[in-house]
Amino acid sequence: MIFLMILTLSVTMSYLWLCEPKVIDHFFCDFDPILELSCSDTFLIKMEGFILAVPIVLCPFSLILVSYVYIIITILKIPSVTGRQKTFFTCSSHLAVVSLYYGSIITIYLFPNQKSVKKTFSFFYTVITPLLNPMLYSLSNRDIKNALKKLSNKISLAFRIHWFYNLSIL
Repeated sequence: MIFLMILTLSVTMSYLWLCEPKVIDHFFCDFDPILELSCSDTFLIKMEGFILAVPIVLCPFSLILVSYVYIIITILKIPSVTGRQKTFFTCSSHLAVVSLYYGSIITIYLFPNQKSVKKTFSFFYTVITPLLNPMLYSLSNRDIKNALKKLSNKISLAFRIHWFYNLSIL
């Protein structure tokens, strides 16, 4: 179904006339930057993009929110305070990344007039969120936490030695 929705949008976009220069002012080829290159009237395709973005973005986001409501209800039934705290800690970090991802996408595709922030929000959902996911899933592991602490201590020590060495040369 989504394939057909995107195909419809792609076919419609293929009929646009592109102006010179044909350089996209973005760090990847996205819907709005391509429309900005067009000499054609883009009102209909922007409306089509908005109408298609609503179910593509809001349906999965709504399902995720509903599942988190059920998760929170289940967590509240855990008898031990420590168990609830640990579970909330894990879920809250996951929810923060999901909110960052979907918040960025909703801002870009459902509020298309926000041109000044599009690159920043695109960076969030294309770079920051995938970068946070491995750290998020591994930080709950004690071995990873200990390794990160050791690495941090080594970097701090190396920085202090470098700073002291440069200070003693002066």
